[in-house]
Formats: sequence, C-alpha cells, structure tokens
Amino acid sequence: MKHLSILVPRGLVIVDTIIGSYNLFKMANDYHRKQGLGERQFKIDLVGVSTDPQQYNNFISISPNTTLDAIEKTDLIIVPGVVGNMQEQIALNLPFVEWMRSQRVKYNTEIASLCRGAFLLAETGLMHGKSCATHWLTHDTFREMYPDVELTPGKVISDDNGIYSSGGAYSFLSLLLYLIEKNYGRETAIWCSKVSEIDFDRVDQNQFIIFNCQKEHADDDIIAAQEYIEQEYATRISIETLADRAATSNRNFIRRFKKATHNTPTEYIQRVRIEAAKRQLESSTMSVHEVMYSCGYNDDKTFRTLFKRYAGMTPLEYRNKYNREMAFA
Repeated sequence: MKHLSILVPRGLVIVDTIIGSYNLFKMANDYHRKQGLGERQFKIDLVGVSTDPQQYNNFISISPNTTLDAIEKTDLIIVPGVVGNMQEQIALNLPFVEWMRSQRVKYNTEIASLCRGAFLLAETGLMHGKSCATHWLTHDTFREMYPDVELTPGKVISDDNGIYSSGGAYSFLSLLLYLIEKNYGRETAIWCSKVSEIDFDRVDQNQFIIFNCQKEHADDDIIAAQEYIEQEYATRISIETLADRAATSNRNFIRRFKKATHNTPTEYIQRVRIEAAKRQLESSTMSVHEVMYSCGYNDDKTFRTLFKRYAGMTPLEYRNKYNREMAFA
C-alpha cells in the first residue's frame, strides 16, 4: 500500500484544498475496493508540524493525525493552497519545505501543489528548470520570486517528472482527478468525477483569466505606454509610435516593455484587445464580427485564432457560455 501525505500548513490556507484532497482520495480508495479492483491504493494521513489543531478562517479547525517527524517515507505529498503574503506563508511553513525536499531527494517522492501551494513547493528548490502552474492572479509575483521555474500560465495541470501543480482556485480538483487516474486507473477517476460532478480532462484555465494589465513595476514610460494602449486599443498602434512616445529606440522600448510586463508590446496589445472583446461578449448582444471590429481587428481568422489562444475557446463558445442573455435565451 502506498502512502499519501496531505499537508496541514500553518497560517492562511484554502481549506477546501485539504478537505477536497482527503475526500476524493478516500472516495477513490472505497470505489477501488468495492469494485474488486484491488486493495486500497493509499493510506491517507493529514500531516502537520505537530498534531495541534490548525484554525482557518476563524471557524474551521483541522487536526493533523500525524506529524512530519513521524513519517519516515511517503509516496505522494499534496501541498494545499496558501493565501496572503507569500513570504510570510513560506516563513511560517519552512518545516514543510525542508521535509518535502528531503523526501524527494531520498525517496523520489512525488509532490503535487494545489493553487498557490506552488510557492511552498518552489521554495524547496526542486522546481528549478521545471514547469509549474499556479493561480493566474499570482503569476507576476511567482516570476519575481522564482525566475528559474518555467511558469505555464494557461495550464490547469502541470506534470514534470513527478512534480505536479495546478492552476487557480477549484482547478485543484482537476489535478486530483489526474492523480487518481494515474494511481487507480481511468475507471476510478471517471467514477469520482461523475459522483462529485467535476469536469474531467479540463486542460487549461485561459477562459477564467482576467488580464490585469501588469502595472506593478517602476518604469513610468512603460506605464504610460500601457495606458495609451488601453485607451487606443481599437486603433492601429505601431511599435514606432509607442517608442517615439517614450523617446527611445524600437529595440530598447521592446526590451524595457518585456522586462516590465513579461509581454512584448504586440502581445500586450493583443491581450488588451481580447480582454475588451471578452467583456463585450459577456455583456452585449453584438455579433462576433461587430465585437471583432470594435476591438481593432479586421481579419476574422486572426481574431478567432488570438481569441482562442488567450481565452481557451472560440468567441462564439465564450459568448454562449458567459453571456447571460444568450445562456437563457
């Protein structure tokens, strides 16, 4: 029998990532046994620095049933999502960071981070050069803290040689189903998906991303360029115009823009336009072509390709899913 360690961190935690992990793996164990598919696949432990109850959100208490020191070897570690100031959360949970590193080095233990639990996992140094998914709201902070980790912004699930991570919020459920399929088989994973009414095989979080314009930097010329793009996105905007406004060369402007925003100017223009298109598709009865023209595009194929790249679905699919009038027509 394998061993599963679900961490019970200190500080501010997304409680559902602990409870959901425990319930889904217990469900998989029970189904696997009842169907005669073999013995339970995992012994599940809630693991803390101590067995003292951890109080979350002022009213939810979770008591670890064992401690880090009591577990010599584990096969899979699940790192719940943490919230708040990431530096503070890491400082509170350094014993977990050291323990995860030790388990991986000694036993090649698999580790899965859920949502912003990626920060605790990245702090181990085990993700150097590896791919990682986390909540889209924290991408800029994550890049600054862990520049050697390959962030995969659009993915719901990242799997890099036994190091797993998931996108934001409840996309952790998709990663749990993925892990259940790997360990119990597809039949068990599909059963858990149906009983829990969780979408199966969801691969990206692009449709949920709200482009937040990335202005948390100190380059005033680039902030001015960003504001110009956000005001004039429906018009033709050239790199030359933006560089002239910043009184610099095209090459230097592109370099500074990418350093500040993690996007090239062209990518930034595209993302602002697509975000505007998303808002119009959500709230108006304009046709897809009308939205396309209002956002600065004249070519249908280009618009649809870029929209699907950044939103994860076609404009028509997006409107049908998120426009209330269309959904209830």
